[in-house]
Amino acid sequence: MLWFLIAIAAGLAALVWSADRFVLGAAVTARYLGWSPLIIGMVVIGFGTSAPEMTVSALAAWQGQSGLALGNAFGSNITNIALILGVTALISPIAVQSRVLRVELPVLTGVTLLAFALLADGRIGRLDAVALLLVFAGLIGWMLWQARRASDDALAADADQALAAQALSRGRALFWLVFGLLVLVFSSRLLVWGAVGIATQLGVSDLVIGLTIVAVGTSLPELASSVLAARRGEHDLALGNILGSNLFNTLAVVGLAGVIRPLLAEPVLLSRDLVVLVALTLALFLLGMGRRGRPGRINRWEGGVLLAAFVGYTVWLIASV
Repeated sequence: MLWFLIAIAAGLAALVWSADRFVLGAAVTARYLGWSPLIIGMVVIGFGTSAPEMTVSALAAWQGQSGLALGNAFGSNITNIALILGVTALISPIAVQSRVLRVELPVLTGVTLLAFALLADGRIGRLDAVALLLVFAGLIGWMLWQARRASDDALAADADQALAAQALSRGRALFWLVFGLLVLVFSSRLLVWGAVGIATQLGVSDLVIGLTIVAVGTSLPELASSVLAARRGEHDLALGNILGSNLFNTLAVVGLAGVIRPLLAEPVLLSRDLVVLVALTLALFLLGMGRRGRPGRINRWEGGVLLAAFVGYTVWLIASV
């Protein structure tokens, strides 16, 4: 048991550190390649923070741990909305000014409902996984199109401001991109080994481990980047991190894991965890889209409600074990 706990702690620490280095290297390298700030904010930063979820779920699927793969992806989405946006809004209320993000909100809602529908039969088969990856490819195409016609979007300004604070040479950026990815893969293997060992020792399903320890751990890069962005006043980038991460988790992470090996879902994932995720996503949609002509906003009171929802869900999850 002790070695499994050490593996989880070391794996999570290395995972968070390497994810930060990987995203930094990728964002600065993209800037040197001439990518627009909006593309970097939407694709590189928004999706890059989900690199831990990608590596962990892919390795879990390869080893036949379906519950860990799905629990990590969907548990991270729950953590992103309830815990990370809740904490971020408590630190600094989030105002949604970006037109792009207001389009991403209904897209995320639709993608979440799509995942719910695909899991209705209790599995993500390879055809389901390919469908998710095709939707993801279409989403990337839409983002590139948006970046060409909405270069003055508020999200672009936030991303440009964040990149301006990073003074890295082209060589150092490329080094952190490659080295960060290598450490990501190694730390993910260590984390999956420890998580599976703990689940076996405690006699609980790998789904529960994936929804709790692993999901929160792999979401720490999103927590760090969103809190930092909010403190700098980059509200659209803080929310963009979460929207991009949840889209990536649902489409690319689950899609890739399902292509590697078909994923079997425990019935409770559909009746409990995905119901919570759909409810949180709908709540985020209502808060982010605004009402009566007002722009979307997540104030401190609403952030507190999201955080309370996360605590309540976690207590429910542990009690169900």
